[in-house]
Amino acid sequence: MLSFRTTGYNGYGVQYSPFFDSKLAVATAANYGLVGNGRLYILNIEPNGSITSPISWETQDGLFDLSWSEVHENQVATASGDGLVKLFDFTVGQFPVMNWKEHLREVFSVNWNLVEKDKFVTASWDGLIKVWTPSRNTSLMTLQPQIDSITKTVQINQPPMSHQANHQNPGSTANCVYNAQFSPHSPSTILSCNGSSHVSVWDIRSPDMLQLDFIAHGGLEALTCDWNKYKPTVIASGGTDKSIRIWDLRMIDRPNAFGAPSPAYHTRGPSPMNELLGHEFAVRKVQWSPHDAQELMSTSYDMTSRIWRDSSNERARFLNGARGVLQMGGGCRGVFRTHKEFVIGCDYSLWGEPGWVTTTGWDEMVYVWDAKRV
Repeated sequence: MLSFRTTGYNGYGVQYSPFFDSKLAVATAANYGLVGNGRLYILNIEPNGSITSPISWETQDGLFDLSWSEVHENQVATASGDGLVKLFDFTVGQFPVMNWKEHLREVFSVNWNLVEKDKFVTASWDGLIKVWTPSRNTSLMTLQPQIDSITKTVQINQPPMSHQANHQNPGSTANCVYNAQFSPHSPSTILSCNGSSHVSVWDIRSPDMLQLDFIAHGGLEALTCDWNKYKPTVIASGGTDKSIRIWDLRMIDRPNAFGAPSPAYHTRGPSPMNELLGHEFAVRKVQWSPHDAQELMSTSYDMTSRIWRDSSNERARFLNGARGVLQMGGGCRGVFRTHKEFVIGCDYSLWGEPGWVTTTGWDEMVYVWDAKRV
């Protein structure tokens, strides 16, 4: 296990470089992201096992996420608490090379398109998802997920374990889009989740861009989602109900013949293909392994990161008829307990022996560890 301390700054996002096997980027915020500056770190894993930071940038507000460019080896996009999206180049001094200001609230998520590599997507507390390209100073398009009024009431009456409060309407996070991810299988498909428990699938090339929408965590906040890297129709989501749920998008009903979505009062939503339980508090991030179709990693407010095995059979419904019984299976394969505060960000290494991962959290620590040995 290797470690690096982001002294004075609490970790939110961490990602391995897609170009270098020994380089990481870390997004951090002072004072737990509630108030104060942020800092973006570029880290090098040295041959002797130490981790160094050759360059970092301080920002006016906290950084909540980041994503390496898929077309430029030296560039990283960041999501900021002041609504800014910034693009940094670690060969260019102390300032970002691009600034975009369209979001009206904190930006929580940024993700680069792995297929059409000149685009990336952001998600924000303002309830909007925006698609960008570095060559333009305005966004390409804006998406707005649904919010159910009954779900919003649940959110206000039962404040979730979010990492900070909505300053304009304390306790209300129904409008917040926590995560948006481009599909690794399609250049135009985006997955998102929000504080109203909605998980949505979008096709930005379709006239009707919202392709699928459902309640994923019983009306409680859906904080994170990710695409399986090997199964184009399988996704995972995590939320404040402490669960990780595995979904096959083929098993979720589309809108009816008249185009009407599921009613707002249907807060339970469809049945997941699998449910992974073990975290003691809200699940902050889930990420599928790039090496194994059945493995995924999670981080949580319970100060742990966990490695899971999903052994569900996505073909069960089709083998047993339209109403066939789903075959659940798998569970927690390992728990990483070294962090001393909320664990927020994680990532799998694309390089070398499969199993190396990195995590960061509010304890100002970045750890690089072997998921096969926990």
